[in-house]
Amino acid sequence: MRKLFQIFRVDKSEAKKISEQPDEPHNHDFEELLIGIDGELEHFIDFDSTKTQAPFVSFISKGKVHRLIPRIFNGKCDIWAIRFKSEFIPETTFQLYSFYHDQANIKLEKGPCFQRLVDLCKMMSAETNQETPNYAIIKQLLSVLFTMIEAERKKSEPQNETTQKTQHISFGNFLNILEENYRRPVGVEFYAEKLFMSSRNLNLICQNILEQSVSEIIETRKLIEAKNLLISTEKTISEIAYELGYNENSYFSNVFKKKAGQSPTEFRDDMQKRLTS
Repeated sequence: MRKLFQIFRVDKSEAKKISEQPDEPHNHDFEELLIGIDGELEHFIDFDSTKTQAPFVSFISKGKVHRLIPRIFNGKCDIWAIRFKSEFIPETTFQLYSFYHDQANIKLEKGPCFQRLVDLCKMMSAETNQETPNYAIIKQLLSVLFTMIEAERKKSEPQNETTQKTQHISFGNFLNILEENYRRPVGVEFYAEKLFMSSRNLNLICQNILEQSVSEIIETRKLIEAKNLLISTEKTISEIAYELGYNENSYFSNVFKKKAGQSPTEFRDDMQKRLTS
């Protein structure tokens, strides 16, 4: 996916095409959110296959092996599909990994609350179709959409189950601390001490949930912010490197190119072309 953000609708016709020739299980380099108004979703994720009837919400994080098959149910299928790059809402993305790591699909109830989710999708779609879309508006709407979904998710999840998920809670706390400190040149030990646990236990939790070490998650968060700054500011590469806790500009550029496949300058030039085309 080359765009920062994309929204489209899957109707009966498109669902029929996909169900007749489904993809093999795969992963992708973007985040994906589905809002199911009508129909059914057959979803293979985390090596398990489930079927969820609308209304539903489904979130698939970047890199997750999965397969989605939208299906017609009671003669209907209507699903909003939203795809976006991690750097589009960098301050929110990692929290989504925490919220959905063990529950990709959420069954909801039809009513005013669900209709608000649909209305937000319509607003984002309308803005995207403008001759010159305002991506700041789309970012705000997408963040509000996830906030509303999280409120609905908490309503549907029994409280006793929530409090028993100690790993989930520890991981969420780690992400909160990371959000406040990822610009600093600190490592695994700093975060482990803040959480009153050993570095080994923190690494085990992160491996279990995101299949990444603590160091990899810190670097990934820095990379997401670096991309955000390259897109949204005119700061120099050196200024961005310093802001993110890198002592050497060359080391920052090497890390960025290794993870993103482009140098910071190449990424900035590429994204400017995409956003203005």
